[in-house]
Amino acid sequence: MKTNPGTTMTPDLGTLLRYWRNVRGKSQLDLSLDTGISQRQISFIESGRSVPGRDTLMAIAGALDVPLRERNALLLAAGYAPMFSEGAWDSVEMRSVTDALTRILRQHEPYPALVMDRYWNVLMTNQAAPLFFGCFLDMAARQAPRNMLHLMFDPEGMRPFVANWPEVARGLFERVYRESIGRVVDQRTRDLLTALLDYPDVESEWKNPVAIGFMPVIPLGFVKDGRRLNYFSMITTVGTPQTVAAQELRIECMFPADEATEIHHAAMMDAASHRPKP
Repeated sequence: MKTNPGTTMTPDLGTLLRYWRNVRGKSQLDLSLDTGISQRQISFIESGRSVPGRDTLMAIAGALDVPLRERNALLLAAGYAPMFSEGAWDSVEMRSVTDALTRILRQHEPYPALVMDRYWNVLMTNQAAPLFFGCFLDMAARQAPRNMLHLMFDPEGMRPFVANWPEVARGLFERVYRESIGRVVDQRTRDLLTALLDYPDVESEWKNPVAIGFMPVIPLGFVKDGRRLNYFSMITTVGTPQTVAAQELRIECMFPADEATEIHHAAMMDAASHRPKP
């Protein structure tokens, strides 16, 4: 611990630490017990009376489950260089991860699978994903980068084909909160939620996450040619990520929820694959 008597450190670090401690519902004593750092030291850091060492700061960040991007902000506020790369998801340093993602996507054929960033923008897909959504609408007409939430809520997107709209919409709102990085909804995510609420047939109370029914999953029901197809999703994330991009990626894989959907999905995808391209 580096102590600077008689000087006051920029308050940004103390403000950030108090914010994350409050988000996690921890007192200074709780944090002290979690980290082995004295409550007095933590108090001095938050008040700006002390500058924590790099390792001490990262121990506090780890105990508070601060996302990697925000850990870099803490380091900068304390006068240190960032530790975690903020390079793009498709950068050279991410090659091993993106190669693994490509294999996962390919192995999930003939069912849709896609990779998204923390704001639900689609970064990668297997061949089945655009083929599947193309059975319902003209995907080429949708501007890139495509956002899955806007695709689902847009009345010119998948919304008219969703059979169980209230349940799906509530479930998607709940997922935004549950799958947010570090379980914290940042400003950009709040802006995305506000944009979704502006769509028709969206109730404002749906944005409040609540437990829904007693089903193991909320099926995504789509209606195609008078037939309902039911799917559910599984989400995969990168374990022990060491870059911001790796932490913020997630893979969504869709599965048929029943045998009838599995059979009809195969027929629908076969017909779509033989459809003449425009």
